[in-house]
Amino acid sequence: MQVILISSRLAKARSLTLSLRHVFVSFALAAAVLVCLTAATYWLSLRFAVDLKIPLVTQLVLAAQQGEAERSREFMQQNLNAMAVKIGEMQAQLTRLDALGERLSSMAGIKPQEFRFSEVPGLGGAQSTTMPPQNLTLMQFNEKVAMLSRQMENRTDQLGVLEAQLFEQAVKKKAMPTMMPVSAPFNASGFGMRIDPITGQNALHEGIDFIADSGTPVIAAAGGVVQFAGFHPQYGNMIDIDHGNDLVTRYAHLSKVLAKEGDVLQRGRRIAYSGNTGRTTGPHLHFEVRFRGAPQNPSRFLLASNPQVPLAKAKTR
Repeated sequence: MQVILISSRLAKARSLTLSLRHVFVSFALAAAVLVCLTAATYWLSLRFAVDLKIPLVTQLVLAAQQGEAERSREFMQQNLNAMAVKIGEMQAQLTRLDALGERLSSMAGIKPQEFRFSEVPGLGGAQSTTMPPQNLTLMQFNEKVAMLSRQMENRTDQLGVLEAQLFEQAVKKKAMPTMMPVSAPFNASGFGMRIDPITGQNALHEGIDFIADSGTPVIAAAGGVVQFAGFHPQYGNMIDIDHGNDLVTRYAHLSKVLAKEGDVLQRGRRIAYSGNTGRTTGPHLHFEVRFRGAPQNPSRFLLASNPQVPLAKAKTR
């Protein structure tokens, strides 16, 4: 397109040639100006909407603010729900830790008042003067909660292993014959070589003889299962208790047997009464400890929990 300009002010006519490129550039400039004017009008309207009190603009601003507030509230609610789940899991873990701690303190023989799991430990200290305190961000808070949850899980696993070990030790302790089988002030003959009271020969005494009147209660020195309960030509009325781990205790010369074969006994349960049956010169209790069938010195076991009890030694030539 060619435009010819004619004016009385001009000495001669001028002409302008408009190409397609010029048309596109003009439209682009016009569109850019329109967009800038629209944006400026929108910004001014939002900026001074409250001062100008334009109802339509005010409603649009309030709607935009409400929408943004609603999105922020939903985002915060989602994070709060996730943190609430984590806190619920941590509370359940704390409950398990409290119960586990009470069981461990009981198994370890610690008084309950010395371990107060339900109370918050005292913490404190002066504020730092070199570094000002800083608020935690939401991401940092979530990381702290996740880290605490992992630490509590690790502590629970470790305490569970410790509880299993303490329980195993307690079971082994109850299965060890360390309890006095009869209430007797002293014993007449200990474990080892001695002069046989019947034959007068030097012989191995495979147990301990406790002086006790007939009818004195006899108790199990440890928990176990009755392996034999009956009469033996030399031991008289006799009870053998299997404590596991190839450990057996024997109670002989009994006047009456209360337990029977197959009975599961607890430590300290009454099993018989002492007497004068079998190969004996008078009423007493013959007590033996055998490991894999071989006789062991019962004093090693009895003195482990009764160090003040005097036990006689065998007399040798």
